[in-house]
Amino acid sequence: MRSLLATLSLSTVLVACQQDASAPEISEAGRSVESVPEVAEPVMDDLAAKEARVPVNPLKDAYFGETHIHTGVSMDAFIGGNRLTPDDAYRFAKGEEVMVNGRPHRIKRPLDFCAVTDHSEFMGEAFSLMNPGAPGYDHPVARSFREAEDLETALGLYGQYVLTPLSTGDDPHPPFFQGEAAIASTWQKNVEATEAHYDPGTFTTIHAYEWTSAPGGGNLHRNVLFRDANVPEIPFSSNESADPEDLWAWMALQRSQGRQVFAMPHNANESKGLDFPETTLSGDPIDEAYVTTRASMEPLVEMMQVKGNSEVVPQFWQADEFADFENATTLQDYNDRTFMKQNFVRYGLGRGLKYRADLGTNPFKYGFVGGTDNHNGSPGNVSEDNYRVGSHGLTDRDPEARAANALEGEMEIADTNPGAITGVWATSNTRGAIWDAMAAKETFATSGPRIRVRAFAGQGYQDSYDSYEAFVTDGYERGVPMGGNYTGAGAPEILVWAAKDPDGPNLDRIQVIKGWLEGGEMKDTVYDVVASDGRMAADGTVAPIDAPIDMETGQFNTEKGDAQLMGRWVDPDFDPAEEAYYYVRVLQLPTARWTLYDEIREGVTYADDVKRQIVERAWGSPIWYEVN
Repeated sequence: MRSLLATLSLSTVLVACQQDASAPEISEAGRSVESVPEVAEPVMDDLAAKEARVPVNPLKDAYFGETHIHTGVSMDAFIGGNRLTPDDAYRFAKGEEVMVNGRPHRIKRPLDFCAVTDHSEFMGEAFSLMNPGAPGYDHPVARSFREAEDLETALGLYGQYVLTPLSTGDDPHPPFFQGEAAIASTWQKNVEATEAHYDPGTFTTIHAYEWTSAPGGGNLHRNVLFRDANVPEIPFSSNESADPEDLWAWMALQRSQGRQVFAMPHNANESKGLDFPETTLSGDPIDEAYVTTRASMEPLVEMMQVKGNSEVVPQFWQADEFADFENATTLQDYNDRTFMKQNFVRYGLGRGLKYRADLGTNPFKYGFVGGTDNHNGSPGNVSEDNYRVGSHGLTDRDPEARAANALEGEMEIADTNPGAITGVWATSNTRGAIWDAMAAKETFATSGPRIRVRAFAGQGYQDSYDSYEAFVTDGYERGVPMGGNYTGAGAPEILVWAAKDPDGPNLDRIQVIKGWLEGGEMKDTVYDVVASDGRMAADGTVAPIDAPIDMETGQFNTEKGDAQLMGRWVDPDFDPAEEAYYYVRVLQLPTARWTLYDEIREGVTYADDVKRQIVERAWGSPIWYEVN
């Protein structure tokens, strides 16, 4: 039978209370703070000295990390069986074995950085639920939440004490909620864990949380990341307002008080067109103030996570032969989330060009990140052959559950994936360097493998380079990296480079996706730029690579493809009067999907239409050409 899990994502939990998007008065913390205890400053010791000793590489290195992870502090994850803390999540990210869903599990390779992004909504309840002796811990309702013997019982309690009040407009907080002080205490524990695990040069932790707005079931979620330990006493939540403009107003207040913060939207494929809208959430026309504010607050967008890839889908991009990738099409079977072109990142990039033409600023000038949205407290658990404990608690904890269940209110479990990760090009593995690289959009997302990808746009580049170092040096000296603005007078020359995951198969090709405005109309196309095994024809076409996996073992092909690809490409259709964006997509050889590993190792069977192999990929942040 299908699981009855209806609310493991707060996108279906908070709908009813968010229909009214009227803006409250924004206080320092987004709430009345009369009863909030003073939050102790994190112990800094000689942190600055430790950071100063970390070697700096001016040519920058690639660091891989998690930007979207939930622990038991997120109440929906707690309901699903997650009892891990941020401390546990950071230990898992560093490679330690942790008990996940009742069994020992570890990541295959440690991460370089991690941001725990627990929901700001219901943080106070988590304090009472998870901390023996805390006020409210022994309340009968809190005990019933903790002691529920199965998921169905837990969800029944959640419906009674949270969902029903939400749908009726009553107070959504259950009776054991202890108010502002409990929220502040939970946030402080998250802050302390983030500080405790920061090891400059080795492992970076980033203070963060998720603002979880879902008006009408449309995903407007944002992850909010701070540059350092100067964080507010309480995070702003969608319980205060479901409107992103109010979140940005709160962020502006934080910045005025010396805090450095940005936000990033995630899984736009569930947004019902709200992530790249034609009007504000309140229905007003989008104006200059809106586009300017949004551009200043949100440098990045999540390209992919457990609930699907948000780049493109075949029904709207038929000419893109690689659009059929982890599209999570069964999202459309739930909550009236029928796909529309406005749900996808490539559309958003084009719509941003049009807003710039009309209003002078591009509000969707996004770099790319990847995350998991894992609700098990296991960051970066993205390897297809290590997806033994799923991502959403009891619902998909074992192969039998994954083969039979649905993430109700969301999608079929077989249509989910392990998630994505973020790559950044930074001068060092320190908070400031990682955050600054993200703010500058010198980032890339991968669907899981640790593929590295780099691109520059400029003039006067060579056709080839003797070394990677020469490629990077010339890239910076003669142009701009991913995330930058190309300002040359002629057609951009784009240098591209990619290297395979050391543990994965070789690469197939590098593509450049171009989007532009032509007579006010948004257009985009895909160019093959470099191909492995000498497969690039003179006319720019590439023959499909024949590198099948072994369906009996899951082993990938080790003979075809190249470990590295490098090239120079000049836009053959450049028009200096047409503004454009260019981003790089790297494809590796086919590999086994987690569903095939389940069938091989566990003997379960998935439906015939469930994919067993995939073409993993990486996406480099765009470079923009803007007419001055």
